[in-house]
Amino acid sequence: MMPRLKTIVCLLPFAMPMLRAQTAAPPADPIALQRAAAEAMRKSLDQQKASIQKQLQQGRPAADTFFQLPRPTTLGATVAASAVAAPVPECDPLPAAQVDALVDSAATRESLDGDLIRGVIRQESAFRPCAVSSKGAVGLMQLMPETALQFGVMNPFDPIQNVDGGAKLLKQLLVRYGGDLSKTLGAYNAGPARVDAVDGVPKIPETQDYIQQILSMLPGKP
Repeated sequence: MMPRLKTIVCLLPFAMPMLRAQTAAPPADPIALQRAAAEAMRKSLDQQKASIQKQLQQGRPAADTFFQLPRPTTLGATVAASAVAAPVPECDPLPAAQVDALVDSAATRESLDGDLIRGVIRQESAFRPCAVSSKGAVGLMQLMPETALQFGVMNPFDPIQNVDGGAKLLKQLLVRYGGDLSKTLGAYNAGPARVDAVDGVPKIPETQDYIQQILSMLPGKP
């Protein structure tokens, strides 16, 4: 065998792995993977929202473990929302110790007043983790599917994830409105667009009552 050909034959076992590595598929783009995961989660939440709304329209709870809970109202306030609620299975409020642990953890992470988070939970769901509103808001802090997606909440019925997402939303709104609690709570209840439209609390009885109920329970507030 010619010397040059003999050298090539000897090097083939070492060259083949290098050739295979060069022709292998390029590594997956991590950004593309994140976008794909976000899109999958968005579709899942959209399906969940559609299912909840469809079943509520049919006059029954979304699942055996879900129930529809109207927001608490003051004595003498309208109870129309309660009147249209479908019959629902029992869902006990979380024990106070568990609520305190969730609130303290979220308050520390987001540098928020724990009493503010606790007040929102009380008003939104009365501490019931399986609460579902007629609009499809879910869980302790009544997160809409879009909000859950925004803050990476994969399971809004999970108390830890739900309170974490709700606390992040509260912090975002507090920063947006320069620490103004009335505007922040008004935006949490009615949406930032309505607060921005009037540069203040919208003249919506439910929203005004919602704000007053929460502020009245904060230490040092009237």
